[in-house]
Amino acid sequence: MTELVIDASVALAWCFSDERTEAAIRLLERLAAEAASVPAIWHLEIANVLALSERRRRTTPTRSAEFIALLETLEIVIDEETPTRALGRVLDLAREERLTAYDAAYLELAMRLGVPLASKDVDLCDAAERLGVSVLRAA
Repeated sequence: MTELVIDASVALAWCFSDERTEAAIRLLERLAAEAASVPAIWHLEIANVLALSERRRRTTPTRSAEFIALLETLEIVIDEETPTRALGRVLDLAREERLTAYDAAYLELAMRLGVPLASKDVDLCDAAERLGVSVLRAA
């Protein structure tokens, strides 16, 4: 069983020093002993940011590979139900809370699992709190 849901913004804070916060580092340390769940889109979000960051010379393929190696040491559980909920509950949450469908996928997963949501995204954290989800703000 996982202890929390982490969004891509938290993980990417471990990669980019200008996005790193003490709260994000504490979450990384926590994940040395606990599992985290992510929706099925998580790896695509991470890959997209890395590809764009390399293209913009914000990072290098070598640095991206080091970051990916770090992620592979963590117990990250991919939720395979996310796609089946995308056009239902995820879309509803996106509409109701004025979130992107991507952010709503993290919120839906945290709600379904009954675990805290960790994010640097203020709008996502605010929406989660409005809906009674425990939030670990990494900003």
